[in-house]
Amino acid sequence: MGVEGKDRQKTLDAGAQALSGQLGKTVQRLRKAYSLSLSELSEQSGVAKSIISQIERNETNPTLATIWRLSQALDVSIDRFLKAAEDEPFLEKNTRADTPVLTSDDGKCTLTIIGWIKTVEWLQWYDFCADPGGVLESDPHQRGSVECLSVISGELEVEVGGATERVSAGETLRYRCDRNHLIRNVSAAPAHATLVCMLKAAVME
Repeated sequence: MGVEGKDRQKTLDAGAQALSGQLGKTVQRLRKAYSLSLSELSEQSGVAKSIISQIERNETNPTLATIWRLSQALDVSIDRFLKAAEDEPFLEKNTRADTPVLTSDDGKCTLTIIGWIKTVEWLQWYDFCADPGGVLESDPHQRGSVECLSVISGELEVEVGGATERVSAGETLRYRCDRNHLIRNVSAAPAHATLVCMLKAAVME
């Protein structure tokens, strides 16, 4: 192999390493966004926990089959999963298929994750829909966290820390969510709102 061949191989190796590093960051961000442990993601994807850990630390080059299993477990299309765009102009579009949707225990409420994965550890936002009587119950977030619920249509009731407040279309309710809290649709029609959760808001005494 001549010098040109060696240089080309170095370029290919560097590109593969960069792609692998971006993939590891993506896996870790998505896993944390879904609040999944390594063991839970391993169980859902069929990929060994040790392999996932190595991918996140950029210590291995996963096979295409492994990448596909992880993308399916994390509900992201494989082309977006592989995309590494740190040096490109920033313009990111999520299709409906790429947008995760969570469902409440009663099956009557949905949380569509419209927030940016990169901010998930401190800022999350959702499109919230609830059928009549639907209830979304949530465990406490970290100390000082605050949620902002802006109702677009319908009427919702928020219960937190022993207090209850109703909020109607055009109104916004802010409340501490570092304790058990729930959102309930108290109207006879479907309700629609935007929900923003600030996980590192200033602690309020």
